[in-house]
Amino acid sequence: MKAVILAAGYGTRLQRDVSSDRSGRFAHLVGVPKPLLPVGRSPLISRWVRALTRSGTVDGIYVVERLGAVACLQLAVKHFGIQDGVIVIGGDTLFREDFSLGRVAQKVSELQARSADSCLLLCYRCRDEETQKYGILEVDEDLRVLRMKEKPRPSETESRRACPCFYVFSKESLPLLDAFLEEKKDAPIEERDAPGNFVSWLIPRKPVFTQEISGRFDVGNLPSYLDCDVYFSETLQDDESFMV
Repeated sequence: MKAVILAAGYGTRLQRDVSSDRSGRFAHLVGVPKPLLPVGRSPLISRWVRALTRSGTVDGIYVVERLGAVACLQLAVKHFGIQDGVIVIGGDTLFREDFSLGRVAQKVSELQARSADSCLLLCYRCRDEETQKYGILEVDEDLRVLRMKEKPRPSETESRRACPCFYVFSKESLPLLDAFLEEKKDAPIEERDAPGNFVSWLIPRKPVFTQEISGRFDVGNLPSYLDCDVYFSETLQDDESFMV
């Protein structure tokens, strides 16, 4: 497999929080892209590169910075001639210590032994009041994803499976990027930009399954960044094997 890390985006909320802080504690974060934010002793993106390399789950890592997440993925696939399964990772996302790339690879192998075009999403349980922040996965008894609802009210779904930006796409699913972008070429940018929109579009077209994890860090604003930094500075037990 290959890995594509989506490193585009302005980090608008975080930079607004940093600029409005008068303590001076966060001056070193001014203008720093989210993937390069220091998390514990390492930049956020370095933790992914290290884990991907040590786990042996991929034989190529590509970082794409162009704006437009789905277009970024299509650019990487075409420019580098990728003809393999792809792990797509949001450059502002990290997971807790129980997450393992090795277990993800094992699950993908099991799924694709039954159906070669199977894809995998992660999910974690969110609270009722959080459904309106995330894409929520609805699944059947075999954990096959039936649909993703984008930021639904709690009353609109019984599911509390939030989906982070970490997707494993089979090589058979990658040609559908062209079809998706062609279909959405005249749509507003918010309908074709976010990777979750492609995932929603893909679900009825390919077998997509989910694997549950305990949670994630989504570095969107200053409080969420501080929570992430504290975890990796003070709570993480084994930095060397983290996410491997």
